Amino acid sequence: MSSQALSDDQVASELKKMTAFIRQEALEKAREIQLKADEEFAIEKSKLVREEIAAIDSQYEKKFKQASMSQQITRSTTANKTRIKVLSARQALLDKLFENARKKLSDAATKSGNYEEILKGLILEGLYILAERKVSLRVRKADKDKAQSASKKAAEEYKKNFGSEVEVTIDEKNWLPQDSAGGVFLYGSGGKIELNNTFEERLRMLETDALPSIRATLFGENQNRKFRD
Repeated sequence: MSSQALSDDQVASELKKMTAFIRQEALEKAREIQLKADEEFAIEKSKLVREEIAAIDSQYEKKFKQASMSQQITRSTTANKTRIKVLSARQALLDKLFENARKKLSDAATKSGNYEEILKGLILEGLYILAERKVSLRVRKADKDKAQSASKKAAEEYKKNFGSEVEVTIDEKNWLPQDSAGGVFLYGSGGKIELNNTFEERLRMLETDALPSIRATLFGENQNRKFRD
């Protein structure tokens, strides 16, 4: 069976059909490539957006923590400065209170009508503590007469209460300083035992012992204390 040759028009028609087919295949392939490219682009874009958001969130969280810590430090520093100022003001008030008390100590001996009785009490307290047969006293030179009278009465009361004699003498070689507020300094066992019962020492002891009560009275109880005397 012999094949019939195609005419020029038929060849041209077949070429057009083949060209159209190839073009259609190419367009479809191009669309497929474009769709795939768009899909991959969308995926990559979404990935990059998520990574960037995560990075921004991380930076924000870091900066927020830094700002929060800085705020806490500032608040703590301010609170500490305020607390120090309050404590300094309180201490200044207490210092002034005791300083005023020291200034008034000097008036206790000169203006008090019962200074001799006060000396007797201080001496008697010392005699009870020392419990010695011989006790020497140091007093201000200006208090010599009152101290002698007071020591005699103290010795009599000591004997009455303890049933023991005690010899009390005044050390006239070593007076208390004239600027002393008053009181008495006692020696026992030949000067080996000393007891400071001067007004200055009693005030110093008061500053130590009564300070918590004074603080509570002036400023209220400290709520942070776990234990109380």
